[in-house]
Amino acid sequence: MRKLFVIVVLFFAIISATLAQSTAVTGAWQLTNGEETHYLFFQDNFCFYTLKQGKAFVMSQGGNFELSNGKLNVKVLYNSSDSTKVGEQMSIPFSVPGNQLALQMEQGEIKFSKVDEGKAPLAGVWKITGRMGDDGKVAEIHQTGSRQTYKMLTGTKFQWVAIDPDKKLFAGTGGGSYTFKDGIYTENIEFFSRDNSRVGAALSFDGKLEGDKWHHSGLSSKGDKIYEVWGKAKQLPMRDQ
Repeated sequence: MRKLFVIVVLFFAIISATLAQSTAVTGAWQLTNGEETHYLFFQDNFCFYTLKQGKAFVMSQGGNFELSNGKLNVKVLYNSSDSTKVGEQMSIPFSVPGNQLALQMEQGEIKFSKVDEGKAPLAGVWKITGRMGDDGKVAEIHQTGSRQTYKMLTGTKFQWVAIDPDKKLFAGTGGGSYTFKDGIYTENIEFFSRDNSRVGAALSFDGKLEGDKWHHSGLSSKGDKIYEVWGKAKQLPMRDQ
């Protein structure tokens, strides 16, 4: 009986340690170096990294991640500047001293500062699951092929990416900060790969959570009416099965 008790205690200790390590990086991190701003977001086992210079988008890369033995392991799903990196596995030693995230890169240690801890009603990684048509009815969206569109929200930051991992295709990304209060969801754009002139703009939408669905409606950046339903995304396998 005592042996069984010890095994159970060790099991829960390991689980607790794993969860503590995972939550240590969850949320948004940022590094500013002159005109350069580096964004690093972790949420629900997805991570996105983006670099901009002034208002100009430079590059973005991301994928699924897991933490193991002090290393950040990433399976790259997209890379806007080098498509040959898609599908590769990255393993980066890391530590979390206080409110900083230190990554041990080839060029030396790089430290990001914490922006938020990834806690908010909308925090998560989302995929569109439905859209309202001209008939006023919401039709389900069944994505075919390998093209994917994800939208990550941390506690205060957001980023969407349109990618096709199988074809190693990057179609676009945008992000910045957001607020969600009294049924109004507002995005403040800080980077946009398709149009740098959109940086600094703010877009507001009606938003509500119904169960595990996020209903999102209003006018797009082009002025078109939209009503979308989003659901939580599932993590892709870290390794090929």
